[in-house]
Amino acid sequence: MISDWLISLEGTPQGSQVALYLALIAAFLHAVFGALQKGRHDPWLSRGAIDISYGLMAAPFAFFVVPWPEPHMWPIFLGAFIIHFGYKVFQALAYSKGAFTVVYPVVRGMGPLFTVIGAYLIFGETFTTTQWIGLGVLLLGIFGLALYNLIFLQTERDTLVAALGFAVTTGLFVAFYTTYDAYGIRATADPFTFLAWFFMIDGIAMPIIAAIRYRNMAVRPALPPLALRGVIGGLLAFLSFGSIMLATRLDQVGEAAVLRETSTVFAAIIGWVFLKETVGPRRIALMALIALGAVIVEAGG
Repeated sequence: MISDWLISLEGTPQGSQVALYLALIAAFLHAVFGALQKGRHDPWLSRGAIDISYGLMAAPFAFFVVPWPEPHMWPIFLGAFIIHFGYKVFQALAYSKGAFTVVYPVVRGMGPLFTVIGAYLIFGETFTTTQWIGLGVLLLGIFGLALYNLIFLQTERDTLVAALGFAVTTGLFVAFYTTYDAYGIRATADPFTFLAWFFMIDGIAMPIIAAIRYRNMAVRPALPPLALRGVIGGLLAFLSFGSIMLATRLDQVGEAAVLRETSTVFAAIIGWVFLKETVGPRRIALMALIALGAVIVEAGG
């Protein structure tokens, strides 16, 4: 059984290698997921369609496939629901105010520092000197990118400061949920119990908000394309979030969180190729600096 195999890898060199691959997979898929939410539809509607899709897909697994959660898991699921709801609200606000290539790197880059601190306080994890240097390089790229956007970006100037503010707040929620969910997935015997029940519970709130927003729109988008976006996003969420959560169970939470932020490079490519956003060599260099920091963290572990 795959659960038994994964549990057997915890704390082993092979488990660390699998965690590395899972974190990189999560990075790529999360960039695709972010672009899907920021694409042609209103981000609130996109998020609602995605959440109801993965909630419905997770329900049969939660009820009939994975082991039933232990009693102590219910308060943990409630906490995860609240934290993720706050994250999604601020993420939608950020995407409503700023371009994907502006918002996404800040959102994803703010998380690692606070996740590393949280992992130290909760799990007793520590970084080597080389890893702290790598984290510094990553944060240099993040804050350099934010400064560049503030100085040189010509479009959406009137909402840029608000977009960056919402992005920073969203990044704090990213750190919060990464650390909290790592605790949650370690608190149950079977990691897939946490994932299945988390997705089912997490899919409740945003569809309600999206439905209210849709009903109040003067011009309502067609539902079939939105539903398709939701189904694709739901599948991506399973693979992306599931990968990073399994990585945090197999290896250090802080390392997995930092490696996931290589998604900023994928995000730059997606924003340029598919969303037709202007990226430019300087912003690409800053995003690459973020990725370099993540690589140094991994190499120094």
